[in-house]
Amino acid sequence: MDTHEMATTVKNLDLTGNPAPLGLMGFGMTTVLLNLHNAGFFALGSMILAMGIFYGGLAQIIAGIQEWKKNNTFGATAFTSYGVFWLTLVALLILPKMGLADATSKEAMAAYLFMWGLFTAVMFIGTLRANRALQFVFGSLAILFFLLALGDLTGNGTITMIAGYEGIICGLSAIYAALAQVLNEMYKRTVAPLG
Repeated sequence: MDTHEMATTVKNLDLTGNPAPLGLMGFGMTTVLLNLHNAGFFALGSMILAMGIFYGGLAQIIAGIQEWKKNNTFGATAFTSYGVFWLTLVALLILPKMGLADATSKEAMAAYLFMWGLFTAVMFIGTLRANRALQFVFGSLAILFFLLALGDLTGNGTITMIAGYEGIICGLSAIYAALAQVLNEMYKRTVAPLG
């Protein structure tokens, strides 16, 4: 057997589906629902907590692991991190009610939200290499975290209400980015532009 026969090129063709729409939908729908509460439309209840655990949390972590398998460091970091964000947020809300921890102070909550805002601002810089839809999602999310942190730090309900409306826009932009990818793939052409 000569060396030409032994040298074989192996191509690893990734034929798996795009996990980004799942992650964006989990983030987008949960964000809209939580921020309807922040904007004052209804009280925080089991619907938001369940969405935070399962769609915002678990579905995004699954999408993040799938992005890792696709060698997408940005997608893996974003979806896994925001999935864990939703799980930690729910834990912050329910652990005190279960008697397992003290309630988080407004100052501590502001620090928590600020750190997520800082993380998101850096991730936004990464989106400058991506499409405009993703840039809008991350840019508006960074603003949302900073507004929520400011609302908790100052105790100003108006800032939290404004953050709620801004968060609804952020969540809807993620839903658009997700569904645009699904429709564009299904129709094999640009049905909904991503920019």
